[in-house]
Amino acid sequence: MNSVIIVAAGSGTRFGGGVPKQFLEIHGKPVIVHTLERFENCRAVDEIILVLSSREIENFQKTIGRYDLKKLVKIVAGGQTRAESVLNGLNAVNAETTEVVAVHDGARPLVSRSEIERTIEKARETGAACLAAKVTDTIKEVSGDKIVGTIDRSHLRRALTPQAFRFDVLRKAYAQNDAAGAATDECFLVEKSGYEITVVEGNARNIKITHPEDLKMAEFLFSELED
Repeated sequence: MNSVIIVAAGSGTRFGGGVPKQFLEIHGKPVIVHTLERFENCRAVDEIILVLSSREIENFQKTIGRYDLKKLVKIVAGGQTRAESVLNGLNAVNAETTEVVAVHDGARPLVSRSEIERTIEKARETGAACLAAKVTDTIKEVSGDKIVGTIDRSHLRRALTPQAFRFDVLRKAYAQNDAAGAATDECFLVEKSGYEITVVEGNARNIKITHPEDLKMAEFLFSELED
């Protein structure tokens, strides 16, 4: 069985406004519903566990019936950090039946089914896989207000989600590292546990909605979304 943990427990403070970004609408549906539907319609996914802020769970449960989300089996409360939220989701996974666990940002509704399937399959083969996109900008190293060097971007990638792992690999990474720390993604914890992670090529359109302009970009990109 392949389980997906979708993390949408953030407050969206960087976005601004009174509504968390994952509940803002694009084309008549909340961002989080678009994200859930991408995984619902993916043959590589058997079940979905959604992680929300504890104060958002009741309201979301009242509205989720409008949508056909048969694979959404659990909604759990998030923690104080992203890592804690993922751990709460991981604790809700059935360890006896789950082979691969994928983790995805709730605010990335433009992920394609191909990206999901390829990342899960690579994790099944190698133990750990990270969807990533090439860096197209020239990257400068700075000190204060001065440029001190130019970094070779051919060796750089932007980490996207989903990131997928065999269950035992991700569980071991959490057991060996502090979930309350500064980890911004699951690969960071798996790297620290000494496990090699395979890169899966992703599309730069798989953006994370963080700022108001990202929502406008997502609305435009939805018309060109490919599976």
